[in-house]
Amino acid sequence: MSTVLSARPAVPDAPDRAKPRWVRPSVFGLLALTAVLYFWDLTASGFGNSFYAAAVQSGTQSMKAWLFGSLDAGNVITVDKPPAALWVGTAFARIFGFSSFTVLAPQALMGVGSVGLLYLTVRRVSGPLPGLLAGAMLALTPVAALMFRFNNPDALLTLLLIAGAYCTVRAVEKASPRWLVFAGVAIGFGFLTKMMQAFLVLPAFALAYLIAAPTGLGKRLLHLVYAGIAVIVSAGWFVALVELWPAASRPYIGGSTGNSLLELALGYNGLGRIFGGQGNGGGMGGMGGGQGGGNTAFGGSSGLGRMFGASFGTEVSWLLPAALIGLAAGLWFTRRAARTDRTRASLLVWGGWLLVTGLVFSFMSGTVHPYYAVQLAPAIAALVAISGHALWRGRAHPAPRTVLGGMIAATAVWDFILLDRTPDWVPALRWVIVVLGLLVSTIVVVGVPRTRTVLVGLAAAIVLTLGVGTAGYAAETVSLPHSGSIPTSGPRSSGMGGGFGGGMDEANGSVGQLLGGTTTKWAAATTGSQSAASLELASGKSVMGIGGWDGSDPAPTLEQFKQYVAAGEVAYYVDGGRGGGPGGGSNDISEWVAANFTATTVGGETVYQLTR
Repeated sequence: MSTVLSARPAVPDAPDRAKPRWVRPSVFGLLALTAVLYFWDLTASGFGNSFYAAAVQSGTQSMKAWLFGSLDAGNVITVDKPPAALWVGTAFARIFGFSSFTVLAPQALMGVGSVGLLYLTVRRVSGPLPGLLAGAMLALTPVAALMFRFNNPDALLTLLLIAGAYCTVRAVEKASPRWLVFAGVAIGFGFLTKMMQAFLVLPAFALAYLIAAPTGLGKRLLHLVYAGIAVIVSAGWFVALVELWPAASRPYIGGSTGNSLLELALGYNGLGRIFGGQGNGGGMGGMGGGQGGGNTAFGGSSGLGRMFGASFGTEVSWLLPAALIGLAAGLWFTRRAARTDRTRASLLVWGGWLLVTGLVFSFMSGTVHPYYAVQLAPAIAALVAISGHALWRGRAHPAPRTVLGGMIAATAVWDFILLDRTPDWVPALRWVIVVLGLLVSTIVVVGVPRTRTVLVGLAAAIVLTLGVGTAGYAAETVSLPHSGSIPTSGPRSSGMGGGFGGGMDEANGSVGQLLGGTTTKWAAATTGSQSAASLELASGKSVMGIGGWDGSDPAPTLEQFKQYVAAGEVAYYVDGGRGGGPGGGSNDISEWVAANFTATTVGGETVYQLTR
């Protein structure tokens, strides 16, 4: 029984001419359908997250803004994330012009690439059919359908982490230090996308290589050292660049307290996210909410149930019970396999990814949002595809049949529970899934005649049971526009709509028209990056977001702002701006402006003209 789930290397490594004829058109079909899903009516979301869209616009106007990820082309302050995702988005906008489509299209392309790369990764170990299933399950995960159509950094992070998994699987095959270094490079650039969140997969990748690579222990450890150096170099070069660049000639690092990218990585975007504090609201992830409460924007209550709760549940957990069952069964059935067994190594890659990332998301006390769950989607899809296919191959034995039946039944029951949270959305669907799932599960456990027609029909019923719930939610997600800083998937009634922060539709049209006629370095200044971003998109001009995301960053200082005004570099000050969280509103700059300049009203907004 220990070899039931063992890999058959000849299948994934066979040359294209030896593969079944259906493989290539099936792969092209999967990628084409994924492209249709992710590009369909893409511009309905406008500029998506105005915060990052404004940074892309600034990058098209200033090379320095492109390099550092500045919110404004005048380079006062950066966004509160490293700029790798903005590098890609800005390059796309510089080539094809800045528009809603060019802001959102790079993420859709990353989604198609993620699906294709996941297929290649799973295929190398388990063959083309599990690879296709894994790719399809990723494409149809609701949070994936959301984030691959939205301009947050998570799309690029997901693609890079899958690339890291692919390189790790390649490295394990022949104990290749070169492929392991490539994996390190992918994770390093993941750090430049969303900082320490990219490192959550490192324990899984290192453990799989340390256990399964076909070489001596000394070489395995040495190769891991090489990979660690690759992570440090590929992540650290930009950190060093920022730290060594004279602070007076670069933008302030948004979100940091000391104008330091390294401090941002370790503080606000690092340990602060896990333990709270460091600008993370003292533990916003755990304040109120719960599984039925109103704190779904910040993850609800922390604990083992968070990934199944009201915040994360419908985003990603449709196949999570099946993935956990498949992981446990796979590790049990391969417990006596050779150390270098490739199926077990693959389970360690994806299972470690899922467990470490899932547990961190579940228990972190700082800021956490439901869309973070897209990082779990590739691991869930891969585990269900690899273990489900292997258990199906072992269906002649009672144990694999029983486990496979349990995976199907658990999925059907859990999908019923998830769909029952939005009872007015296609109410009959949950009953169809649970009845079909329990029936199919029973047939699998009991066993069926080994006729081709029956087996094909049963396999199709299994796939339908596993996929119809998540596919329905993904389709509903694609049909709706999303904006703001905390988008959610599924029917509008299941989430927070556009979140808060808003997009271009929240910018005052009259003020934007006023700013559009300016020729100064900054058309205006306002408190908070969110308000500044909306004005930038409305006017096409550089707008200074005083204080960064929540208005609390010390950039610019009052003295610096006075110097900008004295030099005639800021045309207007728009009052009433705010950040995305606590701390926005009036400050020393707004008080100084109010005391020294005359206010006028434009489109309901209080505006001060700072130039003569």
